[in-house]
Amino acid sequence: MDTPDTRYAISPDDVYIAYQTSGEGPIDIAWQFDVFGDVDLVWDDHFVGPILKELGEGSRLILHDRRATGLSSRNVAVPNLETRVTDLQLVLDAAVATRPVLAGFREGGSPNLIFAATYPERVRSLVWYAPSARSVWTPDYPWGVRPEYVEAEQRSLDAWGTSEFGRQFLEVEASGGHRVPPYMAEHIARLSRHTATPDIVKELSRVWYDSDVRDVLPAVRVPVLLCVFERDEADVAETTYLASLMPDAKFVVMPGGEEDGDFTSFVDAIRSFLGIDRVPDLDTVLSTVLFTDIVGSTQRQAALGDRSWRDLVLSHHAVVREGLKRWRGVENDTAGDGFYATFDGPARAIRCAMEVSERVRDLGIEIRAGVHTGECEIVDGKRIGLSVSIGARVMGRAGASEVLVSQTVKDLTAGSGFTFEDRGEHDLKGVPDRWHLFRVSS
Repeated sequence: MDTPDTRYAISPDDVYIAYQTSGEGPIDIAWQFDVFGDVDLVWDDHFVGPILKELGEGSRLILHDRRATGLSSRNVAVPNLETRVTDLQLVLDAAVATRPVLAGFREGGSPNLIFAATYPERVRSLVWYAPSARSVWTPDYPWGVRPEYVEAEQRSLDAWGTSEFGRQFLEVEASGGHRVPPYMAEHIARLSRHTATPDIVKELSRVWYDSDVRDVLPAVRVPVLLCVFERDEADVAETTYLASLMPDAKFVVMPGGEEDGDFTSFVDAIRSFLGIDRVPDLDTVLSTVLFTDIVGSTQRQAALGDRSWRDLVLSHHAVVREGLKRWRGVENDTAGDGFYATFDGPARAIRCAMEVSERVRDLGIEIRAGVHTGECEIVDGKRIGLSVSIGARVMGRAGASEVLVSQTVKDLTAGSGFTFEDRGEHDLKGVPDRWHLFRVSS
């Protein structure tokens, strides 16, 4: 087949996102790549190319290169998960895709996961091949790679773009339990050159090592298809665990292994799954909640008197609302000197909190803030539920001019440029378990 024309969607920050569409539908499939990506070269890929060509015969495919890679703008910052979700939304809007199937390989499925949990009304279903919620080993996630794997991969990235990298890539993958056919070495070297420069790839790798999307899994309410090959035993065990955390997941174990190069069963599984279209529950969505209040408000009110205090509170409210407008937050409630707002991404919530914290000092006051991301119920247009209570309790642990966040927020904002100070585990009143909290120091 001929390579489809490449078009560009332009983001609000003037980044060009390269995308292609192929086929006519009736169902749209928006496909996310793993580390490697170039919308022109992917059609010649021994693994991805045949799958896309098969699926394109009965669906409309939508492909794009993440920013800083492939044919998209290169001279820009490496995207975090939140930015990738925003760019996906941009591409879907440009392609006029109302309710597509979101599909991806390995790490490429993470932004799809967050998008579906945040905007369930815009997603028909998810397809995720060899899914992984995090990449690094921990006692409660034994399928992650060990430090020696990370070190070997980082060394191999020094040769990124060369034939030597292609050979090293196969060796590193084999050490992690993934077999890649030897003939793929030179193709991988070529594809790596067209994906990004070595510095960008190292940063992308670092972001993924710091990310963890496990807490998002229960919030995905659309139908999900998870696929792995039976010969990849570690992948089967990992996917079994991930499927257990998702409300509407179908798990398919395909015969053989990836190195066989036969993806007929994968394409068949996707085709049979495309007909599934259950209207998602729109009463629950993934949201980031932000709580703030003025520190020492009672004492300040007593010192100023009611009239002066009222004027100060109104000035404080104006600062907070300007911040919410700038960072796309939605005011849910205001009680006295406190604010409760929601965001569609945790990085924006943190930036809003830090900006407001800085600006209100000019008014002679300080605030404290708490941020958490989780599944929220929607009642009369407002977000409620346990995640909201957790956000309020996190704020309660913060000191003057502090922004505290939950572990979930930290895990979802890798690559956002924040520095976090570990504040240890805490009991949150009325909330089960102990919660690991972090202070945003910069």
